[in-house]
Amino acid sequence: MIPPPLTDTVTHALARMVDDSQVDRRDPSHSDIEFCIAQCHLNSGDPKSQGQTVGKAKRVRAVLMWAIENSFENGCRFVGQLVAVIRSCGGFRPDSANFVGADPITSLRESMASEGFLLTSDGEIQPVALDSLSGTELTEALATYVRRAQRGVEDAALVVGTGKDLLEAIAAHVLRECWSTANPPQNFPAALGQAFVALDLKTPADAMANGETPQHRLQRALYDAACAVNTLRNKQGTGHGHPWLPTVTPEEARHATQVMGVVGDLLLRTLKQKKGL
Repeated sequence: MIPPPLTDTVTHALARMVDDSQVDRRDPSHSDIEFCIAQCHLNSGDPKSQGQTVGKAKRVRAVLMWAIENSFENGCRFVGQLVAVIRSCGGFRPDSANFVGADPITSLRESMASEGFLLTSDGEIQPVALDSLSGTELTEALATYVRRAQRGVEDAALVVGTGKDLLEAIAAHVLRECWSTANPPQNFPAALGQAFVALDLKTPADAMANGETPQHRLQRALYDAACAVNTLRNKQGTGHGHPWLPTVTPEEARHATQVMGVVGDLLLRTLKQKKGL
């Protein structure tokens, strides 16, 4: 299960979903919110635990802003749990006394869409299925996973609906966009190497030339790093759960995910420049 996104924009949009300061009281209650906070182990970011008395919107905003800096994955879980509670209270139904309003729902939907997630009309959060996208839309969707990977969020290593991990999906996308390759190599180093070549990036197969730029050395190093990360993958785990071999520690998994983000960012940014986007 891919947890929902957590960004500053999502934080402010979600806080609006529980803001009843201008209207009659509506659920979820402070007690409901506190239960979600406790379930996600975010009590340290809760103003109430510091003895403060704040409204629901300010409370949710404070918890999520704390989570972004201190407990990101638990913060993502909190986003999903709170949206589920709002949904169960009737917050997405216009005929419900707890309806939050069309504008807050639109704001939350747009903030999640920019991170590659769909908020349905009845409050379900679903990752965008990348297999249904192509061209610029796919480039932007992959970029949302790259941003999550750069933050070390492990689920970014799994790409929904593709059967590939993040770098495999990006390499395949680059080859389709640059060379119209319908069936990229199944061998990861070969596919990634072809993607590097298609974008005029250097790999270790390119001999060093006198006077070449330091950027070329960095490109070779990033290719090697990506291949090293690939050896840590649990090939049976991708798409089904933990994407790393059992011997990989949580710290190593976070570092590996961040490497995927760095290499993915290099490929997508270079692709955009090549395509003039």
